[in-house]
Amino acid sequence: MLAGFPCQPFSLAGVSKKNSLGKSHGFDCKIQGTLFFEIARILEHHRPKAFLLENVKNLKSHDKGQTFETILDVLENKLDYKVQYRVINAKSFVPQNRQRIYIVGFREENNFNFDDLIIPDISDGPILSSVLHPEDGSEPFEEPYTIPDHSKVNEKYTITNKLWDYLKKYEKKHKAKGNGFGFGLCKPEDVARTLSARYHKDGAEILIDQGDEKNPRRLTPRECSRLMGFDKSGESNFIIPVSDCQAYRQFGNSVVVPVIEQIAKMMGTYLSRFQYISTKKCA
Repeated sequence: MLAGFPCQPFSLAGVSKKNSLGKSHGFDCKIQGTLFFEIARILEHHRPKAFLLENVKNLKSHDKGQTFETILDVLENKLDYKVQYRVINAKSFVPQNRQRIYIVGFREENNFNFDDLIIPDISDGPILSSVLHPEDGSEPFEEPYTIPDHSKVNEKYTITNKLWDYLKKYEKKHKAKGNGFGFGLCKPEDVARTLSARYHKDGAEILIDQGDEKNPRRLTPRECSRLMGFDKSGESNFIIPVSDCQAYRQFGNSVVVPVIEQIAKMMGTYLSRFQYISTKKCA
């Protein structure tokens, strides 16, 4: 079973926003926070041989660790799975600083050790230029993201003067208060902040610098696809059948594909062993 449950009730940004609005977070958030127990219900009913869950890093420390203790108690003691977890930064695989906690569980005891998973050093990770449209004609143009003229990025992704002025004033206001809120202006040699589902609103967390003569721009959905690992660097194979708004929401809510791939491959070797042992027992 591969699953995630809404991270907003547990994330630093989500908790901060809910507190400012006087709303409940964590398991007390009735709309999103209790969906972990739906995962538990499915595990209890179907009893898969293994599961892989993903959530924000802050899940481990939310509510002074009590939320995570509850999750582990359900998985280990109520459902009797052998559980391990690890925080991994996708920055090792894609040019994005994205720390997430991954929880692995097996129905049967085995020698799986999550710490044995080899993750490339984040200092050797890729930079943004590996996912950006080169804009030099070296890749085919793709409507509506790029135009025929040397496959340059469509002007519609350049933010307006009004939005750019607002973002600069917003950052200045919060800097004066000592807060860290503000936009993320990136160059091709940089690594991006975490892409979130709110990216469709203003693109503030990842804006691409286009020089002094032009306002910065949002990533195109194709670049988001590459940033999340659905497309490899320079490729445009993943089908995006939805509007830009929905594409931004879905990529921002997704997992980073190469991270899941690495974990799944490691899990697969132990599932294969389990299948072999079970077959021998039946024989």
